Amino acid sequence: MPKGHYAALDKLPDWGGAWVLTPSPPAPPPVAKGDYAKRFAERKAFAAANNGEFPRDVSYCAPPGVTYQMALGQYPIEFLFNPGRVTVLLESWQQVRRVFTDGRGHPEDLEASLNGHSVGHWEGDTLVVDTVGLKPLARIVVGLDHSDKERITERIHLDPKDPDILIDEMTVADPEALEKPWVNVLRYKRHREWDLIEFACAENDLNPVGADGKAHFAPLAAPAQ
Repeated sequence: MPKGHYAALDKLPDWGGAWVLTPSPPAPPPVAKGDYAKRFAERKAFAAANNGEFPRDVSYCAPPGVTYQMALGQYPIEFLFNPGRVTVLLESWQQVRRVFTDGRGHPEDLEASLNGHSVGHWEGDTLVVDTVGLKPLARIVVGLDHSDKERITERIHLDPKDPDILIDEMTVADPEALEKPWVNVLRYKRHREWDLIEFACAENDLNPVGADGKAHFAPLAAPAQ
């Protein structure tokens, strides 16, 4: 970005610091339909019979993607404002979301990814984000996958009653997988003194994917001598 495009950043709201998910009323669960509902029910039944553990085809060291990753309570996130872009740093799995605010649209030859392709714009102090192009492994919630028509809209803004609370009003629409759009409101608490730390899951991956293509639990390795 050439020089001379930074003055507009001073007009944006103060989202400095690290943000951590804070307790809020749980959203009603999404209502799946068709084959998506059938697979979701089968996975929930499997989890109920296996101490809540849902079946997985990949290691836990594989990032879960959006929307799930935005709702992890123990890992903070950080926002960086640059001309034409908002960058979301997620401590979990050291992931990065890029929200382009320079007026571009989604590319026609979009390659699916775990975080999708996001474009956004500012409506006053609210960042409105539109995300498409998510891989099937980026589940709506644990156990519920989606079609290639999934679209996620987020309205992110500070709580007018508390500037140290950030609200992400997330709406997931998928005409093939959901009976109706699913709304989940996430609330984050600001910690200005915190820094994001390194997340290196593969250093201690205890459930690698085996030769059968399924994730397995591996025994703890002996301490290094």
